[in-house]
Formats: sequence, C-alpha cells, structure tokens
Amino acid sequence: MRIISGKLKGKRLTAPKKLPVRPTTDMAKEGLFNILNNRYYFEHIDVLDLFSGTGNISFEFASRNSRSVKAVDAHASCIAYISKTAKTLDLDIATVKADVFMFLSKAQGKFDVIFADPPYDFSEEQLSSIVNLVFTGDFLSKEGVLILEHASHKSLAELPYFQEKRKYGSSIFSFFSVS
Repeated sequence: MRIISGKLKGKRLTAPKKLPVRPTTDMAKEGLFNILNNRYYFEHIDVLDLFSGTGNISFEFASRNSRSVKAVDAHASCIAYISKTAKTLDLDIATVKADVFMFLSKAQGKFDVIFADPPYDFSEEQLSSIVNLVFTGDFLSKEGVLILEHASHKSLAELPYFQEKRKYGSSIFSFFSVS
C-alpha cells in the first residue's frame, strides 16, 4: 500500500502478511480521497476509522494533516502495527483496540468523517447495525459523513441516511449523512 497524498505522498508501507485484513486498494482509495478532497479541508476534520486493519485509511488522513485521526480495530496485531508505524512516520493517530460494535455502543465524540471497512462477509444486517449505531450514537458532526466500504454484491441504498454509492472494482463505498 502507498500513501497517495500529503506530507508522506508516495511512501510505500508493507504490513505484516499475518494481519487478518483486506486493505482498500490504491485505486479505490484514490477515488475516495478525490471525492473527499472536494468536500473537506483535511486540516479541519476529525476522522474515525473503524475496522482499521492495516491503517491504510488512517495513514492517508494523517498524511493530509487531518485535525485528529482515531483508528479502531479488534485485532491487537493490527493496532500494534498502526501504532508502531504512526510513531515511526511521526503521524498523530490515536489507536483503540476494541470490538467496533462495543466501541460504538460506549464511545462519545463527533467526527466529520467516519470510515468503516468491515469484513466483506458481513451480512447486510451487520452493515445496517453499523449505520444505526453511528446515527443513534450521534457521532457525526453537522456536515459529517459515514462511508461504509463493502462488497459490490450488497446494496445498502434502502438504509436510513443513505446518500450515494461509488463503485471501484469489486468495492463499493456507500455514503450516509443527515444533510
């Protein structure tokens, strides 16, 4: 994986092969950040990266000087990799080792962008639960967006707060917001 833009533009990162992850492809990540670049000044946003895995998305936001970046994952090895790499690269990323569902049921705070990349084998019910927890927990700022990455054979268009979807290869980014 590589960092596409920001102070570490072009930096290649190699995560350990043993991590239980499926990182967002560079092509999909570049498309996503082109969309976000037209909506936000990265220096003014707070980001929550759920199911953060390798930290691919967190590193991209931190490289672009986002105000704050919090990465949440249940796997200790993923959190250890993100923490170590962030420290080595001098990126300010707060890490939390937690089950995402438990985290969302107890956490507090507002975020401008919440990115969730759960396992592709999650059911539509599990994906719906993420959306419900984010909105019932009131985690989004006024202009905030939840972006849920999922397999292209699943449609989330019927869920509350759905705005649009973008397809990149076999990945879909579904966008949810109150505005």
